[in-house]
Amino acid sequence: MTTELTVLVLAALLAVVQLGWNAVRANLEMGPDWFLTPRDSAPPQPLPVALGRLKRAYENHMETLPLFAIAAIVVTLAGASSGLTAACAWIYLAARVLFVPAYRFGWMPWRSFIWAAGFVATVLMLLAALI
Repeated sequence: MTTELTVLVLAALLAVVQLGWNAVRANLEMGPDWFLTPRDSAPPQPLPVALGRLKRAYENHMETLPLFAIAAIVVTLAGASSGLTAACAWIYLAARVLFVPAYRFGWMPWRSFIWAAGFVATVLMLLAALI
């Protein structure tokens, strides 16, 4: 398996961890009653700030993961895997891991720089697949 695909699997596992963390935190902080319903209505109380930030960090990861997955798969299938694409894959994953505390604790403007590092790494992988 290429490095890029290995990192893709790790990025998917990060999503699993984030989803689980959000679910546990939400149940602990807001109680299980609303979460056991079909959620046809708004929650009885707004999400606490920290929980809302964790939720948005997860949602952001889910928005960037498809682009990274395309990059990792195309680089592998095109036989374009290289030191550059492997480094970009690791940069993407490191950025996604760092993005969680950056979002949770409101590290401004670092959160945006961390997000940009992961995005640029993904774009570089896509471009490398074309060359």
